[in-house]
Parts: sequence; C-alpha cells; structure tokens
Amino acid sequence: QVRLVESGGGLVQAGGSLRLSCAASGSSVRIRLMAWYRQAPGTERELVATITSDGGSNYVDSVKGRFTISRDNAENTMYLQMNSLKPEDTAVYYCYALIVLRPYWGQGTQVTVSS
Repeated sequence: QVRLVESGGGLVQAGGSLRLSCAASGSSVRIRLMAWYRQAPGTERELVATITSDGGSNYVDSVKGRFTISRDNAENTMYLQMNSLKPEDTAVYYCYALIVLRPYWGQGTQVTVSS
C-alpha cells in the first residue's frame, strides 16, 4: 500500500520560510513524477511544482524564484523549500505521486502566512 506523509507546515510571518517534506512508502518501483499542490479555502486545488525522477522541475508562475522543489530518490522523499512567503501562499499543501499511471495523495499539511 503506497502512503504519502507530509510534514513541515505551520504558521509563519510574511517574508519567512518553511520547508515541507513528503515521505513516500510502500512503492516497489521508482516514482517518476512527484508534485506539490495547494488548496486555499473556497478555491480549487492548484499545482505548485513538479519534479521528475531525474530532477527536472517546473513551477507555477506565482512561486517562481521563491519556492524550490527537490527530492531524494534513495529515501523516496520530496521537499518544498518556501522562501519569501506571502499571505496568498496560505493553503493546505498536498503531496502527489504518480506511480505506474496511478495517482496518490498525501493527507495535506496546513501552511498559514500572516501579514
């Protein structure tokens, strides 16, 4: 059974930083694609950043230059370093993994940025 567990969320002032982690377990194959999504109250879930198993990454325009996605394939762990946080970054952040064409989601971790 594949399981994704996020950690690292919390409350931070605008301009601050947080680092999210996503630990994947239960997969017997390399996870080719992982991603971070976020969902603010009353909005649809939004793709924030993606990363492939060879390290290729993409970001939504609103976080470019502030967020950095990375992963440790040996540990099956993905990270999101978030700097210069803004109140509009407040959301529940979800870890996503595509494994053998099947999507998996974590339970989410709350990030709140105060102004």
